[in-house]
Amino acid sequence: MKTIKGPAIFLAQFAGDDAPFNTLGGMADWASELGFVGVQIPSWDGRLFDLKKAAESHDYCDEVLGVVRTAGLEVTELSTHLQGQLVACHPVYEELFADFGPAELKGDAKARQAWAVDQLMCAAKASQRMGLTAHATFSGALAWPFFYPWPQRPAGLVEDAFAELGRRWLPILNAFEDAGVDACYELHPGEDLHDGVTFERFLDAVGGHKRANILYDPSHMILQQLDYLEFLDIYHERVRAFHVKDAEYRPSGRSGVYGGYQSWIDRAGRFRSLGDGQIDFNAIFSKMAQYDFPGWAVLEWECCLKHPEDGAAEGAKFIKEKIIRVTEKAFDDFAGGGADEAKNKRVLGLE
Repeated sequence: MKTIKGPAIFLAQFAGDDAPFNTLGGMADWASELGFVGVQIPSWDGRLFDLKKAAESHDYCDEVLGVVRTAGLEVTELSTHLQGQLVACHPVYEELFADFGPAELKGDAKARQAWAVDQLMCAAKASQRMGLTAHATFSGALAWPFFYPWPQRPAGLVEDAFAELGRRWLPILNAFEDAGVDACYELHPGEDLHDGVTFERFLDAVGGHKRANILYDPSHMILQQLDYLEFLDIYHERVRAFHVKDAEYRPSGRSGVYGGYQSWIDRAGRFRSLGDGQIDFNAIFSKMAQYDFPGWAVLEWECCLKHPEDGAAEGAKFIKEKIIRVTEKAFDDFAGGGADEAKNKRVLGLE
């Protein structure tokens, strides 16, 4: 069995224009002081990282790794959540997602989609140059406006959507295969890949591609009322990245899973800082150990109540205490008698 690596932290929600949150070095020092040993880098944030440069330059990648290691940390993964969203974007969301791409491409959906694909290709190369084995992203969505079956969907609509999604992602997945890196989709409402069934649909569309994997985040599962523990029993072989994020689901006579268009603080399902929600992380970390999860436990902070810096400080300690240092021997080894084939045959009555 493997001992999960961590605690680590996803920097996206903490980055800002004021020190120490406006440079990678400043954020690495801050994270280290809190007790983190790894950072997941949002590749779209130019204050912290230059993705294009990383795809082209070993020296730049070494520089980034050096900055992080000087603080006593490692880079866990790069993230292209925003770019991945633009690989497949239904026209109804074009204006809402336009800011995810370059300002000069606003109003040109085709050019923005091509830019997003190039960004993913760069992410594969950059991850390889940095010696990373997993990458965090979103799938984007063509079918999401039709997630609820009313009005009745035309026959073949979902199948066509996933066929096109697979067509768009297959060259990207091949680039990740060439780089030796797993592309890990965060299963998330608003993405066509948001649960196990949709992930299976996508796998079918890309021919079961070995680099199509999962970023496991139980918070999105409890908000969908999906069994996040059984999910690991079913899909653990494809889980290659892990966001440690808490959530709670408190349905009432007025609101449930769909949220009633309310703000996060009033929704039945809402994200919380680690330890403040309902997710059974003892069980999750046990399953991660059981199934030899090979990666990092990465804090993603999203909470509608608690200050982010408090959530980060508490989160480092929370994850560290949950990580199971796996055993190298069986608890009943003391009573063992060693291998004896003749004895086994006698015990089974085979002599």
